[in-house]
Amino acid sequence: MKLPEVYSTISNISGPLMVVNKVNDVAYDELAEISLPNGEKRRGKVLEIYNDRALVQVFEGTTGIDVKSTNVRFLGDVLKLPVSRDMLGRVFNGRGEPIDGGAPIIADKELDVNGNPMNPYSRNYPSEFIQTGISTIDGMNPLVRGQKLPIFSGSGMPHNRMAAQIARQATVISGHSDFAVVFAAMGITFEEATFFMEDFRKTGALERTVMYVNLADDPAIERISTPRLALTAAEYLAFECGMHVLVILTDLTNYAEALREISAARKEVPGRRGYPGYLYTDLATMYERAGRLRGRDGSITQIPILTMPEDDKTHPIPDLTGYITEGQIILARSLHRKGIYPPVDVMPSLSRLKDKGIGKNKTREDHADLMNQLFAAYSRGKEAKELAVILGDGALSEEDKAFAKFADKFEDTYVRQDEYKNRTIEETLQIGWNLLTLVPIEELKRVRDEYLEKYLKPLLENKSE
Repeated sequence: MKLPEVYSTISNISGPLMVVNKVNDVAYDELAEISLPNGEKRRGKVLEIYNDRALVQVFEGTTGIDVKSTNVRFLGDVLKLPVSRDMLGRVFNGRGEPIDGGAPIIADKELDVNGNPMNPYSRNYPSEFIQTGISTIDGMNPLVRGQKLPIFSGSGMPHNRMAAQIARQATVISGHSDFAVVFAAMGITFEEATFFMEDFRKTGALERTVMYVNLADDPAIERISTPRLALTAAEYLAFECGMHVLVILTDLTNYAEALREISAARKEVPGRRGYPGYLYTDLATMYERAGRLRGRDGSITQIPILTMPEDDKTHPIPDLTGYITEGQIILARSLHRKGIYPPVDVMPSLSRLKDKGIGKNKTREDHADLMNQLFAAYSRGKEAKELAVILGDGALSEEDKAFAKFADKFEDTYVRQDEYKNRTIEETLQIGWNLLTLVPIEELKRVRDEYLEKYLKPLLENKSE
């Protein structure tokens, strides 16, 4: 076997990139090993080949590299992740190395971090409800196994607390016990990383979780590989081990910023707001790794979390994410200011697959009707409150006053929830029926009579007594 040739022909360094001249037989995406004069070794990968020049992206950054005395070897392989069921309960950095003090993983196999594209014909349609324990998701915008449902947040909002809560509480209620969480954090502070690790350890969630942590002071280039390492681990657990895997990626905005930084270093023509023109394609290569495959027991469900710069839904990152994924959960600053946790705004939030995972033998037969009625009543209540601000309470009819009261109560009892309170779907539905006792029964036009008889009438009778 021919040994890799050693090159001492680095000609240029820019940010995390360096150019190696006079290379021979080097391929796109190939791994490189960079040897510094002090004996330190760094890793990189080939981004571009032009004649006999290779553009190499250095994972650990180029700080301290002397172009005259640093050597580069091209290893003839792509970046791979060693995988095993022993990953569960472990914490890794953005390069896939353990940072929890434990031993390195003894790999069952090594997988290409770019994954294998799913043949659309081989996909199974998402149809099984995942209970997150959060009423505004489970009751109003249900998550379905195999779905991609992002959370759109803003700076200073409690999306990290919500991510930790979902990671702790999420489960498939059909009784399948082989459930795992793969948690990838990109560009977060040391304080945030400590919060996640301590929370998962304290609550016991770490035992079924694989964590990948890229800190804000880690090289930006690691941010590009962190979610791909996490998704590779998820694919192994789902399709090789038959597990139901929930992948939580936070914060995708930091990932996109790193992508923009590297694009600028490569002197690429910028697209919207300076992001590279291939941002949509790049995000799609990650989001589309979620799903179910025919003939396989396992599945990958994704909850990407991103902070919208200036709370702008039209910003390229949330805008493109919305095109690729099946809905979005939006956090509202107005609810956050009222001290409501989680501050989920159910009106603009949407789960496009919600009807596929609810109903008889999945959640409960009344779920769809109740969800639609709660949406309608909350919307009417908010309109009544807006009218009262302009015209005063005296301009409202008795029905409008009832719906305005319903809207306040809905936010206070249904939306508001302690972050360590894990509500079952039955508890969530019950809270919904209790709220509907506040409005006249003749106004409940979106619920079938049989469900009114079964679930609402007994509550009204108890109330009158």
